[in-house]
This record gives sequence, structure tokens and C-alpha cells, in this order.
Amino acid sequence: MRQIRIEKLTFNIGAGKDQKQLEKGMKLIEKIAGRPPVKTKTNKRVPSWGLRPGLPIGCKLTLRRDVEPLIKRLLEAKNNVLKPSCFDNEGNVSFGIHEYIDIPGVEYDPEIGIIGLQVSITLERPGFRIKKRKIAPRHIHRNHKISKEEAIEFMKEKFGIKVGDDDLQ
Repeated sequence: MRQIRIEKLTFNIGAGKDQKQLEKGMKLIEKIAGRPPVKTKTNKRVPSWGLRPGLPIGCKLTLRRDVEPLIKRLLEAKNNVLKPSCFDNEGNVSFGIHEYIDIPGVEYDPEIGIIGLQVSITLERPGFRIKKRKIAPRHIHRNHKISKEEAIEFMKEKFGIKVGDDDLQ
């Protein structure tokens, strides 16, 4: 029950009001993952930024199965080095890729240009289902949650990454 595993991999690209940038981001995520992403829309009105409810401002995609080969490629784009600040205290790993052409196997597309994306990896243990189930949901005890140190150790063992100082990148 203490074994850590990968729950999901999430891609995210924020485009703001620029619809052309949003279309480029959607093509990019589909090119990397092989599945079409969904658009994220605003909920609030922010007049100073020109945002209104329902306006698409980004795209995202969540993958849940067979994501380890893709994670290895994404980590290679970061030279298998992550900052300690990429890990949070709940068992999540998030990092950004500045240029998608750094990902092995992805070639430059003139229609997309050069854009980056955010990658989030969510880790879990067996038994985490109790917080999501419909009947009698429960909280996960603090002893069963994944700490930052455990997440770092899991990523080192599973993917052979190095965790460097915040000043390195």
C-alpha cells in the first residue's frame, strides 16, 4: 500500500485572448500526445485584460494510461534535471518546457512556430480512491500522503532524474 505510482500526466498551454496562439497550442498538444486537447474557458470577467466569461484562453489534455515513455521523453527535454521547486508537498511534479523542439521525436512545425508548454505529473498510492469515490468519501491520512522527499526519490528511481539547485536552470 506504500508503493507510489503515476496517476496522470497533464499538458497545459495558456494562450490568453489570442485565438491563433490557442489553435497553435492545440495542434502542438495533439502532435505530442496523439490526442486532441480541450479548450479551457474563463469563468470571470476581467475588463482590464479584456476577458469575459466563456472566452477560450488555453488548452489542456490529461493522459492516464501508458504515460511512462512519454514522461521519459519530456524529462529528456529538461536534460533529466528538475529543480526542487518543481515538486510540491502533495505528490505532484510540474515543470515547463520552453520550446517543444527540445522534446526528442518532435520536429519543428512552421505552422506552430516556437511555443512552450507546462507538464504536470500527479503521483498516488493505492487507496487514494477513497477521496474520490461517490459513496462515503474520506480524507487520506497524513501518513499515507506523498511527501516532497518521497516524490523526489520516486522520480530519481523511476526515471533517473537529478534534482538540482534552483539557480541551475
